[in-house]
Amino acid sequence: MPIVESPVVESPVTLARRDIEWPDEAATAEFATQLARAPALRGALVTLHGDLGAGKTSFARHLLQALGVKGRIKSPTYSLAEVYELDGFSAWHCDFYRFSDPREWEDAGLRDAFAAPGLKLVEWPEKASPLLPLADLSLHINVDTDNIRRVQVLAYTPIGRTIVESVAQ
Repeated sequence: MPIVESPVVESPVTLARRDIEWPDEAATAEFATQLARAPALRGALVTLHGDLGAGKTSFARHLLQALGVKGRIKSPTYSLAEVYELDGFSAWHCDFYRFSDPREWEDAGLRDAFAAPGLKLVEWPEKASPLLPLADLSLHINVDTDNIRRVQVLAYTPIGRTIVESVAQ
């Protein structure tokens, strides 16, 4: 039986990095507010990584509120995506936790949505990998023993680098 090699998936080059802490919900909201002020965010793909309960959905809600979403912000765990029409752009909040195969991303018709302009916030992006486009910005949220969120903010594109550089240290 011939040996079949798996394709090599290379890690993207990190163009900028910021390590931050969210000791509480207020710090999460403040960081989201800072990101919302970056004009480049309105056209970015932002991936959110972390275990269940790490704060991905809470962060997404704070960010969407800071961008101007009024009213209830639903978790897209079952709907896969919630779309918000904001002042001059659309914001998509997606959750791929329930995917068992990356092709479900295409089957759900999301390729066209991700090719369109607007902000895309994606929880559990690894469930659609390698079909997802390269993220502009990636947040990796880890909860330590003191319940403090330690977040690595990584930029993989010039748009992501612009966003990272706009966030206060």
